[in-house]
Amino acid sequence: MPKDMTDDLSVYARRESEARSYCRAFPTAFVKAQGSEMTDADGNTYIDFLAGCSSLNYGHNDPDMKAALIDHISRDGIAHGLDMHTDAKTAFLEAFEANILEPRGLDYKIMLTGPTGTNAVEAAMKLARKITGRRNIIAFTNGFHGMTMGSLSLTGNVGKRNGAGGGHLGDVTHLPYDGAMGEGVDTLQFIEAMLENTSSGVDAPAAFIFEPVQGEGGLNAASDEWMQGVAKLAKKLGALLIVDDIQSGIGRTGTYFGFEKAGIVPDMVTQAKSLSGFGLPFAALLIKREHDIWKPAEHNGTFRGNNHAFVTARVALEKFWADKQFETELATKSAELTTNLQALADLIPDARLKGRGLMQGVDVGSGELAGAICARAFEKGLIIETSGADDEVVKVLAPLTTSKETFAKGFEILLDAARDVLSTSKIAAE
Repeated sequence: MPKDMTDDLSVYARRESEARSYCRAFPTAFVKAQGSEMTDADGNTYIDFLAGCSSLNYGHNDPDMKAALIDHISRDGIAHGLDMHTDAKTAFLEAFEANILEPRGLDYKIMLTGPTGTNAVEAAMKLARKITGRRNIIAFTNGFHGMTMGSLSLTGNVGKRNGAGGGHLGDVTHLPYDGAMGEGVDTLQFIEAMLENTSSGVDAPAAFIFEPVQGEGGLNAASDEWMQGVAKLAKKLGALLIVDDIQSGIGRTGTYFGFEKAGIVPDMVTQAKSLSGFGLPFAALLIKREHDIWKPAEHNGTFRGNNHAFVTARVALEKFWADKQFETELATKSAELTTNLQALADLIPDARLKGRGLMQGVDVGSGELAGAICARAFEKGLIIETSGADDEVVKVLAPLTTSKETFAKGFEILLDAARDVLSTSKIAAE
């Protein structure tokens, strides 16, 4: 490792693309991480309320996953295997079947896509169009589904869409998400009216896709009734239902899947981020058995066989999802998170809580204010980011394994940061 990393970060400005983002908000060089904490080259320790943007739901360097991975590497276990059969893949598939699918009565085929969430979304789009013969896909306001061209066409954020450079982002109709038209407006009724009117200009859809809680879109949480309504409408119209559970899944909203409490069974579910359990690149598409009509290699990728990720993912499934204990703990932590965030909201006029489970935040009404609070929090030792169309939400994505003591310390920093900003700035008043 180069010496004096924190003192000399010039190589990043000199050589790394201007596309870099998180490092601009957290301008230091990290060298170590454990649990819910990260340490930089100067020995400063930060509480992590970002968790790799929900890629580290079980925290940094879980000891059991680390031990299994070290053992696998030490015995020259397969690292890269394309989609060939390996002992690590066998163990993962059996663990997912036993701990996730069977207890929930689900009969999904597991498609191992390229290693990123956007690849899983791309596969879902392709398969929906292949099955139905239709092109149009219904996505929703404030949705985020990835940055490759297909996934980006589903994404609402204008800044991210501008990155396409004028490339084609069509064959998608964006309709209002739950609550997007204000209180008292039933967006389901609006959606149904648009789709059942043959002169609305909206083509019959191949699929609907939504996030149970919109991570990048501002922690908008769909109600059970809204998710159920979209599922029924999709079936009525002969369209498929795709749930993008990449950020809201794997325990983040309190259950393994973000849609479980709604009682729906999507035709397809995208998985990524915390699927490996260890922060390793790994994505998958869950497909109802009758929809798995791919021909061999019709959607493939060189890195769809990350055996290191299979190893750690298997440990995560067996450690955290073999019984209901972890889920019970999440319910307790969710309630505590709500209480702590209410304390933040109480400091700011008209601020309001958003989200669900361990995917919550506070809409402070201004991207400038939210950004200032998060920046001051980092100065005090807390890593936390914003969310929303205008970055107006202070978003908490702490590891699900964060201890009560660490949560308390992190929120003490966050509240102190908010008080500092509010006492020295006119942002809130404006």
